[in-house]
Amino acid sequence: MQFRTPCHVSKNSHLDYNSNVLLIGSCFTENIGAKLNYYKFNTLQNPFGILFHPMAIRYAIDQIISNDWVKAEELICYNDLWLSLNHHSCFNHEDQTTVLKRINLQIEKAHLYLKKSTHLIITLGTAWTYKYQDTNQFVANCHKIPQINFTKTILEVAEIYNCLHEMILNLKAFNPDLRILFTVSPVRHLKDGMIENTRSKSHLLTAIHQLSSKNVQYFPSYEIMMDDLRDYRFYKKDMIHPNDTAIDYIWHLFRESFFAEETQAIMTEVDQIQKGLNHKPSHQNSKQHQLFEKKLQKKIEDLSQRQPSIQF
Repeated sequence: MQFRTPCHVSKNSHLDYNSNVLLIGSCFTENIGAKLNYYKFNTLQNPFGILFHPMAIRYAIDQIISNDWVKAEELICYNDLWLSLNHHSCFNHEDQTTVLKRINLQIEKAHLYLKKSTHLIITLGTAWTYKYQDTNQFVANCHKIPQINFTKTILEVAEIYNCLHEMILNLKAFNPDLRILFTVSPVRHLKDGMIENTRSKSHLLTAIHQLSSKNVQYFPSYEIMMDDLRDYRFYKKDMIHPNDTAIDYIWHLFRESFFAEETQAIMTEVDQIQKGLNHKPSHQNSKQHQLFEKKLQKKIEDLSQRQPSIQF
C-alpha cells in the first residue's frame, strides 16, 4: 500500500561547481543557501536581507542592477535606530553612517556578483504587502513600527505577473545568460490568517506559472511540503516553519533535480571533508588523530586541485 503522495521533480542538471548562484527572497532562501554553502558552491545570499513579497524583491533587483546606492534622506529613525524600509532589520544601527555603509556595500557587491551570476534563485513568501503611508510606497520590512503607519493589501495575480515579468526583462538585459529559478516558500504566514495565507500562496503560484513561457524554471518547495510531507511532524514547534527533516528532504529533491551525477559525487567528497573538519577528537595530540588530520588535509588538497573553486 502507498501511504504517501510523493512529489516528482524534473531533471535539470545544470548547477555545478562552475556556477555562481545569487539567492534572494524569504527565509526559506536561507535554508537552501545554507546547504549550497555547506557543499562549497559559489553563492551570494540575500544582499538586502530576508525579503518576502514580489514588490520588495523587484525593488532590490532593480537597485542591484543599477548599482543605485541608498542616500541618507531615504533612511528613517525609529526607537533610536536608523533603518531602511526596503531592507531587513539586520542592517539597523544607532549610527546612520554605519547603516548606509552596510547597505551600499551589499548593493555594490551584489551588482558585481549578479553580472557574473549563472543562476538566480528567487523564493517568494507572500502576496501580502505593506505601503508606508508617508510615501505611499511598498516596504520590505515594517521594523515593528506601529501598523497604523502602513496600509496592508494583497497583490492580485496580474500585479505579481507584471512585476515579475518586468523584473525578468531587466535581468536578461543586464545578464543575458542568467538562468532564473522561482520557488514558493513552504513557510506558512498564519499571522495573516489561515484563509489569507492560502489565498496569498495561490496568487504567487498562479503568477509564477503564467511566467513559464518566459524562460524561467520552477521548483516545487511549497508542493513538496504541503502534498508530499503533509504531516505536522515535519514542522518546528511553531507549526509554521519546516523542521530540519523537512528541509533535508526538500534539499534532497533539489539536489536530484539540479545536479548531475558527476557534481553529486563531488558533493559527497565535500560532505566527507566537512564532517572530518567538524570532528572533535577525544585526544587532540594522539598519533591516531595526527594521522587522521594528515589524511584529511590530503583529501582537501586533492579536491582543490581538481576543483579550484572549492575552498575550505
